[in-house]
Amino acid sequence: MRTEEISAEYRRFIEEYLHIWLKKFENEPQKILYDAMSYSLFAGGKRIRPILTLEFCRMCCGDYTKAAPFAAAIEMIQTYSLIHDDLPAMDNDDYRRGKLTNHKVYGEGIAILAGDALLSDAFACVASANLPAKDIALAVGVLAENIGSLGMVGGQVLDILSEERELSEQEVLDIQSRKTGALINASCALGVIAAGGSEEQLRAACGFAGLLGLAFQIRDDMLDVIGTQDEMGKGVGTDAEKNTFVRLYGLAKCEELVDKYTAAAISQLDVFTDNEYIISLAKSLTGRKN
Repeated sequence: MRTEEISAEYRRFIEEYLHIWLKKFENEPQKILYDAMSYSLFAGGKRIRPILTLEFCRMCCGDYTKAAPFAAAIEMIQTYSLIHDDLPAMDNDDYRRGKLTNHKVYGEGIAILAGDALLSDAFACVASANLPAKDIALAVGVLAENIGSLGMVGGQVLDILSEERELSEQEVLDIQSRKTGALINASCALGVIAAGGSEEQLRAACGFAGLLGLAFQIRDDMLDVIGTQDEMGKGVGTDAEKNTFVRLYGLAKCEELVDKYTAAAISQLDVFTDNEYIISLAKSLTGRKN
């Protein structure tokens, strides 16, 4: 089966799971909250992070369906972060994935609460997994560390604090490893945890995630310069004054670094015998046009 077909099957699976998860709330009196959550959750995302969770589970045990609650939680957290990133107090974006951003449709108050609900409900989703209690506890800890003050939220803070000055290379790396890389790290690690994988597999997954996250963010910074609004589904050129990898290195050097870090990420996968799909996926992600 081709990479695109496998990815499509994973997306179908996780979207069906998310629809079932949210459906149980449809008769609650605060229905507008679930409408807002669904609006962004099903806005056409590529589901890259939950796909990583499912695939690492498959590579460790063969049954990716046992990782569904973890994968769904990852996508809920990714969506929450995008809703909040788009708010006027943050990036103040009008469009996301070709659609009006959540606060433009539902207002800032509901958008903030939709993000809060997705974050909170993500942990309920993790806790619902039909897995040993020790594995669920480990997953909760890994997820919280990667998305909290030491991870994604911490990276967002560093990004805000950097807006008034030019950063060093290490400072840009510090932001990326938290703001973008940490959730990718959690995505891969949770797949191994769901499968009851070995310490060696967990180290390899996290090593892969760190390098892939770096290549992914560099490509993202490049696309803000060379992409079009139609391709990206959102405004481009919005990061011109930010401390991006393109501003730090220039486009030509960034292209070299994407290739370098992608190759390094792939080299971490030797511990997994059936790794053809994940290698192909990594190459497609870091070579993407949108």
